[in-house]
Amino acid sequence: MLQEACSAAEHVALQLGRDGDRYAALGAALRSAQPASVLTVARGSSDHAANYCAYLIMARLGRIVASLPMSLVTLYKSPLLTRDALAIAISQSGQSPDVIEPIRYFRAGGATTVALVNEIASPLAASAEWALPLHAGPELSVAATKSFITSLVAAARLVAHWQDDPEFLAQIDALPAALQQATELDWSAAIDVLAPASRIMVVGRGAGFPVALEAALKFKETSVLQAEAFSGAEIKHGPMALINEGYPLLIFATRGPTQASLIKLADEMRGRGARVLLAAPADVSERDLTLPVAATPDLDPIVAIQAFYVMAANLSIARGLDPDRPRHLSKVTKTN
Repeated sequence: MLQEACSAAEHVALQLGRDGDRYAALGAALRSAQPASVLTVARGSSDHAANYCAYLIMARLGRIVASLPMSLVTLYKSPLLTRDALAIAISQSGQSPDVIEPIRYFRAGGATTVALVNEIASPLAASAEWALPLHAGPELSVAATKSFITSLVAAARLVAHWQDDPEFLAQIDALPAALQQATELDWSAAIDVLAPASRIMVVGRGAGFPVALEAALKFKETSVLQAEAFSGAEIKHGPMALINEGYPLLIFATRGPTQASLIKLADEMRGRGARVLLAAPADVSERDLTLPVAATPDLDPIVAIQAFYVMAANLSIARGLDPDRPRHLSKVTKTN
C-alpha cells in the first residue's frame, strides 16, 4: 500500500501525458449535447472519487449531479428516463455487475456514458461510449490508493475539458510535483494519537468532503478503526452527542470557502474535550498536521489524500496489522 501510494505522482504524470485528444473530444461532445441530467455510478473508493467529480461539475459548470442508487436498475428494474442524460462510472477493475449494468442501461436509452476505469480491457470499459483509462497500473494492495488519486485527476480533466478551461488544465498539469511533495510531509503526530484508538470521526466540507469519506474508509480497511465521515456542517447535529473526553477527530480544512468554518469547528471540539487533529495548510497556525496545496484550491483534495495515505499505511503497521491484506476483503468486489 505504501509503495503504491507513493507512486501516485508517477502514474498521474503518465495519465496526463496520454489521451488528451480523447478528453478534448469528450469535452466538445458534452458542450454540444448539453446533458439535462448528470449521474455518477460507483462503489467504495470510486464512489468517493465520483463525489469529488460531482462537486467539480456542480461548482464549475453549474450542473446538478446525483449519485445513482444502482439497485434501481439492477434489482428494481425501474423505468428511468435516460435520454439526454450523462452517466459517469468510475471503477478500478471495471468488473462489478452493479456498475456495468446501469451504464449499459443508460447507453441503450440514449444517454452519454463515460467510464473512468483503470482496467481498460474490462466489461465496464466496453459498455461505455467513452472509456478513459486511469493509467494507475496494476494495484496489488487491496486498499486502493494510486487508482483513487488517478480517478480524481481523471475527473478533474473531464471537467476542465468540458469547461474548455486552459488555466484549469495547466493547474492539473502541475499535480505530479505537488503529489511528490505531499508524500514527504510528516504526519507522525497522527500515528501517536491513533495507534491506541478504537474509533474516530473524520470531517471535511465542500471539495474536501470526499477526502474525509475516503480517509474514513481507509481507517476501517487498514487499521480496523470504527471511522465515520461527516460534513463539518452536519457534525453539530446528532454526531456531536458522541464527543467525549479524548474522542479523536481528524478534520481536513482544505483551502476555500469552507476552511474558516472547519478551523472554528476544530476549536469548538477541542473545547468539548475531543482530541482534534486539524489538517490544514502551512499558513494555518492552529494546525496539527500540514496539508499540501495544489495550484488551485479545487485540486487540493488530490494532494491532501496523498499525504493521508502515507500516514494510513504506517498507522496500520503501528497497530500490528498488514495494510496490504485487510481482513475479510478482496481486491475486486462484485455486487448486484
